[in-house]
Amino acid sequence: MSAGAIPRILSIAGTDPTGGAGIQADLKSIAATGGYGMAVVTALVAQNTRGVRSVHTPPASFLREQLDAVADDVSIDAVKIGMLGSTDLTQTVNAWLADAGVPAVVLDPVMIATSGDRLLDDGAEAALRRLLHRVDLVTPNLPELAVLVQEPVAESWSSALAQGERLSAAYGVKVLVKGGHLAGARCPDALVDAGAADPLVLQVRAPRVDTANTHGTGCSMSAAMATFHARLGRWDQALTATKAWLQEALEHADELDVGSGHGPVHHFHGVWERGLDAAADSRLKQG
Repeated sequence: MSAGAIPRILSIAGTDPTGGAGIQADLKSIAATGGYGMAVVTALVAQNTRGVRSVHTPPASFLREQLDAVADDVSIDAVKIGMLGSTDLTQTVNAWLADAGVPAVVLDPVMIATSGDRLLDDGAEAALRRLLHRVDLVTPNLPELAVLVQEPVAESWSSALAQGERLSAAYGVKVLVKGGHLAGARCPDALVDAGAADPLVLQVRAPRVDTANTHGTGCSMSAAMATFHARLGRWDQALTATKAWLQEALEHADELDVGSGHGPVHHFHGVWERGLDAAADSRLKQG
């Protein structure tokens, strides 16, 4: 990617008709953080802010056609992978990545529902573990991190960091350890790389935001990480930028009035606050 160019980011994920999670959240996050978003659909999901009703998945052959259609025409600077759901779809994405040679891949391993239910059968989970060898950064929440290292869910930040280091060492992948499921006034996140001189590459903390509108936070964070890395070239800088952007999106989430359950974060607050109004004022003055 040439200096100053807008990075082209591909999201591979399921849908959310209410726009707060999945591909819709990914595209908003990519645009809000300075990228051009593209989307390949792995699943059509009937859901809203209160929960998932049903899921319809396309044949694996059609998923591959979508992926090839993008790659045959567009240079892809980074890929964010979200919901895969089945063994066939996961294997298809893995095989495509082997052929595509994408510079950076971020995996948000959608494995555990908000209810605590496992979303993957044994075959799909095994395929996801094989996919881990193909990605650069994995961004599990704490229940997903526990499944991946086959341990109980971490109940402290130090335990979570230790699990992240074990996952990183086992698969040769960088891990974004997220503290959102822990209690406390501050919410930590950390970039862990067992192959680095200091496995705890970067740790960032911010005040915990008192809001119920957190739907799609994991999707949004992983998409922003892919975009900022494509722009900045470093994972630690990507985390610092992503944390600041997501903190603002959470702090202003209650300004949106979307649904009666867990609503979305305010992806575009910063753009609207600092850019949209200024651009509109400029056009009015010119008129």
